[in-house]
Amino acid sequence: MTILLNVCSKLRIICKASLGRIYSSFLSDPQTIFGELTSHSRVMSMTTTMAVGQESKLFQGKIDRFKGVSVDSKEETCNDVMEFSQILGDSLKHWKEIGNRGIWFKVHLNQSEWVPVLVKNGFKFHHAKEEYVMMYLWLPKTENCNIPQYAHTMIGVGAVVVNEKDQILVVSEKYYVVDKPHWKLPGGYVEPGENLVDAAIREVYEETKISTEFQSILTLRHIHNGMFGCSDIYTVVSLKPLTQEIEKCDREIENCIWMDVQEYLNHPHVHDLNRFYVQKYLEYKKCNIKVNCFHGCHQIVNKPYTVYSVTKADEEGPKENGENSTS
Repeated sequence: MTILLNVCSKLRIICKASLGRIYSSFLSDPQTIFGELTSHSRVMSMTTTMAVGQESKLFQGKIDRFKGVSVDSKEETCNDVMEFSQILGDSLKHWKEIGNRGIWFKVHLNQSEWVPVLVKNGFKFHHAKEEYVMMYLWLPKTENCNIPQYAHTMIGVGAVVVNEKDQILVVSEKYYVVDKPHWKLPGGYVEPGENLVDAAIREVYEETKISTEFQSILTLRHIHNGMFGCSDIYTVVSLKPLTQEIEKCDREIENCIWMDVQEYLNHPHVHDLNRFYVQKYLEYKKCNIKVNCFHGCHQIVNKPYTVYSVTKADEEGPKENGENSTS
């Protein structure tokens, strides 16, 4: 807009100063004067086109249902930092005018020079992964920022695996926290996109090479201020062993054995919590109950889910469908 105003101002000066000369010269040499006017017209047209092009170059992003905008640096690139800074400033002004709220920039490693510019414009870090950093800016001045925090809870699993001889599969870790290694349940962290049961089966196999199948969810343990300052939920799963031959993972496990359940419950190198998990396994078995799981697809958001519910141990769980949940 500034460029257009300058062009118009200069054009008025040219016209005012040259009007008399143009009129008198047109009578004697109309062809020359026509060419001069055509040249001025071309200059104004080119300048106007350039100005409009600069004004219309904004980040498009993807609009979400909360009137937020998400820009991906791989999808909308810039030639250099100066161009990025200019487009960012124009885009922020535009987004404020039309009432957008949360602005997100997903900045990949190849565009990492964008980060300082975004910080100078008020953006904050939301989360980061190996290949990108996500930054955000809350635009409304009269609304509290309701952008959710990034994932703050880690999910782990442990497995109670008891064979037909009433022996439990236990491991001692190669790298332990206290002075002496303790006998614990095989397990580990759940991978992104992985179900609890699948994670437990995978961890048992990775650490011991024992194949298993699901029986029941037993219990949950929830703590705070764990690794990376996150909360931590540890889910204990009962699994039925399908094989017996142990082959321990030398990278993580110091020792792995089948131990009599009663010996484990009374062993001096077993933590109270691990005893509690095994006691719950025995209680569930005695009462003929289990926490079963079934899978379905959410009717509204069309995403798969897993639901856990208490049933009798000899009852089949619900069939796989999405009829039981609309929330």
